[in-house]
Amino acid sequence: MIRTDFGVRMADSIMARTPRLYEDRGYDGRWSYDYGVILKGFQLLWERTGEQKYYQFIRDNMDYFISEEGTIRGYRLDEYNIDHLNNGKLLFVLYKQTGLEKYRLAAELLRSQLRSHPRTSEGVFWHKSIYPNQIWLDGLYMGSPFYLEYLLAFEDGEGLDDVTRQFILSAQHTRDHETGLLYHAWDEKRLQHWCDPATGLSANFWGRSLGWYVMALADVLELLPADHADYKKLTRIFTGTLSALSKVQDRASGVWFQVPNQGKRKGNYLEASASSMITYATAKGIRLGLLGSGWHKMLDRAMNGLVSEFVLETGEGWLNLNKTCQVAGLGGADQRDGSYAYYISEPIITNDQKGLGAFLLACAEYEYLQR
Repeated sequence: MIRTDFGVRMADSIMARTPRLYEDRGYDGRWSYDYGVILKGFQLLWERTGEQKYYQFIRDNMDYFISEEGTIRGYRLDEYNIDHLNNGKLLFVLYKQTGLEKYRLAAELLRSQLRSHPRTSEGVFWHKSIYPNQIWLDGLYMGSPFYLEYLLAFEDGEGLDDVTRQFILSAQHTRDHETGLLYHAWDEKRLQHWCDPATGLSANFWGRSLGWYVMALADVLELLPADHADYKKLTRIFTGTLSALSKVQDRASGVWFQVPNQGKRKGNYLEASASSMITYATAKGIRLGLLGSGWHKMLDRAMNGLVSEFVLETGEGWLNLNKTCQVAGLGGADQRDGSYAYYISEPIITNDQKGLGAFLLACAEYEYLQR
């Protein structure tokens, strides 16, 4: 049994270090999906503890971007960037708590992007307009839970099939039949230099992209009506992907590598954000009844590993989260090729917001189960 106060201690450390997330290093006030990850962690902590300071942290950080007219500072719909929907997940709780129209209008603005967002021939959203005809696992977390919650809240639950289709088709195109893991991305046109010309698949599995995917499934399955025609399909994808991830969980540490199926290869490293995301999805899957009691062993090893491998206490009593990959993608101006050498070459940083948010989520779900 591990201590069960790490979520609260990490949240308090974040508030002390970076009361304004958009002023953190490298952000410069821009609308970034990272805030949505960390603020969802604060939302779950607020719901679990009842501590109003966590809700206020969400509102203070979101209000920097949301005008009284419902416009969003720094957001451009015509970029068609699926990442830019992620922060919209916080608008639902803010609207519910305050009744202020600006939050509903901002959510409608983000929803409107999906009405014209470019798609593959089968109807899956492109990751961005600058990445045409491409499905990235990351995008399922950025767009689908927001899309589903909006449909349920403001459109009477119409069109849910469009949400479930995103997961079914992405799994169909990216799943490796030998391991059960999902490749980072797929190019429908087979034109990108990073893809296999026969399959359209990128060359490697990436820990965080798999983490995004299972987190997205956990969040969608919590909201999706259990009698929906695709509920069982999504549950099978969720449990199948987590089963594949359980087979590459590092035995010694209990967490996961940056390139999860190549743990013994030179240069690979245990990575905090992916490990936190997989831990969160597992804990939530158990809570929702999607995973049985046999999953507790994997979960306990993972949570112990998160704390022992990545968390470091400072002299001030704050907690740091170490060993997070700063960013990884494919193509673009940097011609990122998706090779093993590429994935281990990106900077590894401390207190990355994506990693911190996933760690908060993992702690909140795990600590809830412990109680």
